[in-house]
Amino acid sequence: MFSHLRLSGVLLLSHNLKHFACRTMASVAPPVFKPFTLTLIQLGSIGSDKAANLQHAREMIMKAAKGNSDTKPQVVVLPECFNSPYGFVHFPAYAENIGYTSGKEYDVQASVSESVKMLSSAAKEAGIWLIGGSIPERDAETDNIYNTCTVYSPTGALVASHRKVHLFDIDIPGKITFKESETLTGGTTTNYFDTEFARIGLGLCYDVRFPELAMIAARRGCHAIIYPGAFNLTTGPLHWELLQRARANDNQVFFSMCSPARDMTSGYHAWGHSMVVDPYARVLAEADENETILHIDIDPEPFHEVRAGIPVTRQRRFDVYPDVSA
Repeated sequence: MFSHLRLSGVLLLSHNLKHFACRTMASVAPPVFKPFTLTLIQLGSIGSDKAANLQHAREMIMKAAKGNSDTKPQVVVLPECFNSPYGFVHFPAYAENIGYTSGKEYDVQASVSESVKMLSSAAKEAGIWLIGGSIPERDAETDNIYNTCTVYSPTGALVASHRKVHLFDIDIPGKITFKESETLTGGTTTNYFDTEFARIGLGLCYDVRFPELAMIAARRGCHAIIYPGAFNLTTGPLHWELLQRARANDNQVFFSMCSPARDMTSGYHAWGHSMVVDPYARVLAEADENETILHIDIDPEPFHEVRAGIPVTRQRRFDVYPDVSA
């Protein structure tokens, strides 16, 4: 599956928090799309001990950031709910106050979130852009709990966050019932961040079933869209690959989801199979169910090629139907 991947080292350029930050509106033009290496950590050994979870995640981040003999990653991704067991009953006990406001510089040193401090420190030490999976977040003002993804620059600055918009409330008789809304509140913003090589859209897991979120990201100039996620053994075989290929094909972007590894001793059994899909909807890389690290070269050529050859981005009829990104 991986023999065709071309891994080429791409030097990390300098960056500036003032220029590379989270935005919920496309206020500036996206950066020029350049090659970069994307690394997914399909993290295992996520248990009830938060300190142990954070320590293991940090160790895997540092291992992933070393890359291999040919490459060093620019973007490293953790899975959804990497610091706690996955389950709506667990979220309140593991929730942390983050207090991030988009567009404002965040003081990591003053943060009360141990997960934020670990992720910031790891990103800075490794010199990488780090998409920190997600953690349960408690809002200090409302006491609402969110499923929140945070993003860090290679200086360790917290530059973006995304609160899961669509909550995972499903009931498939005889197979799985799950209701995140028992303890979580849905987010209300769409989010992306700019690096020196790409604009990257954000989402979380169940968000992928709602194509509008990816449409908005793509129409605001995102070259790649990345969703930490944790599908299960019922929905994973049915839709994990299908939804990623659909979002990549619809929007002609790179699309990726990063899952936890499967642990059959835990209360929630993740599907695994972390994946990267190109703008032609071709699967570039796919993990199995075990803990692993994937390194994938992201080459802008298919992005430009498919948009030139199948120019749906210029053929949409907003005189007939609405533009959800407007």
